[in-house]
Amino acid sequence: MKKITLKELTINALGIALFVVLSMCLRVPVFENYYLCLGYVVMTVYCYCVGIISGTLVGTIGVVLYCILISGLRGMPGWAIGNFILGIVIGLTFKLVKKLKRPWLEDVISIAVIIVATAIAILLVKSKVENLLYYEPFLLRVVKNIYAFVADVIVIVISIPICRLLEPQLKLILERE
Repeated sequence: MKKITLKELTINALGIALFVVLSMCLRVPVFENYYLCLGYVVMTVYCYCVGIISGTLVGTIGVVLYCILISGLRGMPGWAIGNFILGIVIGLTFKLVKKLKRPWLEDVISIAVIIVATAIAILLVKSKVENLLYYEPFLLRVVKNIYAFVADVIVIVISIPICRLLEPQLKLILERE
């Protein structure tokens, strides 16, 4: 088993903190009382530039801390499990499509996977966890989570060009000893 270095720990902690800060401080309203979760920009950048494990940790632990700070545990279990799935799937997709060396094909595949993975993570997993925890009908939870699904897909897809811009600089930082 690989030991985590202080540098890796610091980089992941920074990502988690950025996830929480962007989610809390830059609240862009889109539907009723739902805001864009700009923490997904950080999760996406980490999945793309740092790796699957780091991106998944940033998205999962970031949302747990965000929920604890904002609303207690309400909504957190389903969202955290959904982000765990989302981080793994998106991180794995980025790792595989970057080998194609054709940005347009990378984008088409990435966007398709992002839509499907977010639907599974938010509409199915998050809704089912909330259905079990709060005894609300599953279909009602799915309908309530459609806003989150649409907003999260938009943020993650818009993050792809940001990933490409940041990747060269982040590689320099990650490769330094």
